Amino acid sequence: MTTPRPVVAVLGTGTIGAPVARNLARAGFTVRAWNRTRAKAEALAADGVRVADTPADAVDGAGVVLTVLTDGPRVLDAVQAAKPAPGTVWVQVSTVGEEVDKLAAYATGAGLVFVDAPVQGTRQPAEEGKLVVLAAGPQSARDTVQPLFDVIGSRTVWVGDDGTTGAASRLKLVLNTWVIALTNGVGEVLSLAKGLGVDPRHFLDVVSGGPTDSGYLQGKSAAILSGDLTPSFTVDNAEKDARLVVEAAGRAGLRLDGTEAGRDRFRRASAQGHGGEDMAAGYFASFDEK
Repeated sequence: MTTPRPVVAVLGTGTIGAPVARNLARAGFTVRAWNRTRAKAEALAADGVRVADTPADAVDGAGVVLTVLTDGPRVLDAVQAAKPAPGTVWVQVSTVGEEVDKLAAYATGAGLVFVDAPVQGTRQPAEEGKLVVLAAGPQSARDTVQPLFDVIGSRTVWVGDDGTTGAASRLKLVLNTWVIALTNGVGEVLSLAKGLGVDPRHFLDVVSGGPTDSGYLQGKSAAILSGDLTPSFTVDNAEKDARLVVEAAGRAGLRLDGTEAGRDRFRRASAQGHGGEDMAAGYFASFDEK
């Protein structure tokens, strides 16, 4: 006997949330979406997504609620406004750092089944349904949420013991530390090349195909050199993620000097007017001018 698919509410239709909602609808799920700025969600109607005016309207009757918002406070505000019915499965997809503990506590008090499931990947993997889903939550919810994860991601990595709070969000902090290091490494290498009058393409030619090459290096270098900084993930969001990493490290008694410097680079680039551009625009933090 086939288990009926739950109605899915998606709260937040930004860079990740919009393609998540679209792909779920295209896969046959009944999807309702809400976004603080409704106009940003309205394009989803063409894919069969019902756009809701309020979070409460979106979650009414939904079996699963996905929150895909910028940070922990916004996620909590949206869920408190939505008031999902007790027993609803709440899948938090955002990068929230250790704010996840507050979200899990709210879920317990509200009688919700909480699944911590941040994703690894940016705009293109989200559009292609190739995110990597990092998931932690009760065994009882896995049969419900795994079909959704199979649509939005290329694979799911379940971490922690049954019901371990925040295990996936903490793994996401570790992964983001690596992405921040790579991004700022690319920006500093290319800015030094410019400052010394070195053709950056010579640098890329030397490392291409070697052990220090990577698709990420090539992709972010191409974005900087072409000037096409259409965001896959913005400078402002990268600064937020770096801040979450530094805060978590501090609570663990650690100093992450490179990540602290990376956070400051993103802040400077944002102050120069690059906050809404791709995180590769952290490159501009090396210069006094934009």
